[in-house]
Amino acid sequence: MASLREIEDLTIGKDTNPDQLEELKKSITVDTIHNDEALKVLSAYTGDQTWTAEEEKKLTKKIDRRLLSILCVTYGLQYYDKAMLSQAALFGLRTDLALTVGLRYSLSAAIFYPGFIVGSYPAILLAQRYPIEKVIFTIVLLWGLCLMTTAACTNHQGLYVQRFFLGALEAGVSPGWMLVVGSWYKKQEQAFRMGIWYSMTGYVSIVSPLINYGLGHISGSLSPWRYMYIVAGAVTVLWAFVILFFMPPDPIRAKGFTDRERYIAVARMRVNNSGVRNTHFKMEQVWELLDDGKFWLTFGMALTMLVANGPVSTFTPIIINDLGFSGLNSLLLVMPAGFVIGTIELSAPFIAMRIKGMRAYLVAITVSGTLLASLLLWQLPQSATGAKLFAVYILASYGGGYAVLMSMVIANTAGYTKRSVGSSGMFVGYCLGNFMGPLVFLQSEKPLYTTGWIVTVATSAACIVLALIYRWVCARENKKRDASGVMEGYEHAFEDDSTDMKNPQFRYTL
Repeated sequence: MASLREIEDLTIGKDTNPDQLEELKKSITVDTIHNDEALKVLSAYTGDQTWTAEEEKKLTKKIDRRLLSILCVTYGLQYYDKAMLSQAALFGLRTDLALTVGLRYSLSAAIFYPGFIVGSYPAILLAQRYPIEKVIFTIVLLWGLCLMTTAACTNHQGLYVQRFFLGALEAGVSPGWMLVVGSWYKKQEQAFRMGIWYSMTGYVSIVSPLINYGLGHISGSLSPWRYMYIVAGAVTVLWAFVILFFMPPDPIRAKGFTDRERYIAVARMRVNNSGVRNTHFKMEQVWELLDDGKFWLTFGMALTMLVANGPVSTFTPIIINDLGFSGLNSLLLVMPAGFVIGTIELSAPFIAMRIKGMRAYLVAITVSGTLLASLLLWQLPQSATGAKLFAVYILASYGGGYAVLMSMVIANTAGYTKRSVGSSGMFVGYCLGNFMGPLVFLQSEKPLYTTGWIVTVATSAACIVLALIYRWVCARENKKRDASGVMEGYEHAFEDDSTDMKNPQFRYTL
């Protein structure tokens, strides 16, 4: 079998004879257990194995055009669905389903996330084993159908069941998109691309209040909020077929690329030191992940960061309504918050792309905005309408940090199984934070929600500390590897067994 040094020579343009190339092709065809699927493309290509910066830039733009619209619309639909509960609450959902009693409304929001936890690992395992575009198509199709069944709920128990299964079905989207971005983009490019699709959580909030306000005024045989769910579910079902037919899953199998474009798309990923795709699940990489302190730090960051998403996704229109605004005006006043947060979610990853070594700092900076907002909403009186609106608008600043955090997890994890389970595991932390968030905003404390704001202050502060610790751990490990005399290199870039902890040439992104 040809060595990986020979494979590296092929990818950087050294001459090779036909016999050597044919032997390499045979070896790669057989051994995709220990190596990455990308080697099939590298060995089969017989053209010029060097390329210009302009050629790569042109290819990157083509990838952006083909891929990012799919990622953005899908994630936008998912967040539209999540945010709909708080907007439907203004149009009769809470009274129709008796959600005004105790913690029923908060629980209807929170129960979505245990479903996420249940569904995340099966979804990501399926995405590794089978074509990811078909897995995501199935997920989105079933999620759309499930979303429409919300209109059939007649009590809070039925809504709880529906929300749990909806969460289980939607769970695969975020970890799946993290894997897709990791397969197409280099480390320095990943953060901004993560931010582009994740920023839909903000920008969708600009248009969703207008859509739901219009749907909320339909005069029909059903309550207005039921039409919201029927329409959203139908649109989601239709979009699933767009994913199936048009999504480019990875540079190895994507249609619409020439052989040379495919070769460059794969070969340029060598600098990531983490491969492109491997369909074999490796339990030893799972054990390594569980023993990796860096994973638990990212898990803790996701958990503590996303507690604040409870008031953001579930209570924002209600908090604004409690300031004395009408239902319509409450929805309209959500729109500036969407613009502010979407811009932060786009700007933080852009800075991460432009300035090296800033990612962990950006997490800490953006979460500081959430910490400030929580303090203001906790301490200011209800009469401070303008200041409280400002706090509502910056409350979800953590979103920029979460987009950067996702890119760090992908950039700093090598081994396809370890990366896929790691991204899904961080998402479990995301879910636990989201589950806790709504439950600490007690109906009995309305409109001040003192307990809720104390908890978001404490968890945001904890997240800032964890981000700084994570950066220190990664920087220390990089220095230790430099001191050993083994410099950063890419000889093991397409060896799937060579994880970030086993490959001494791997360096962590800060």
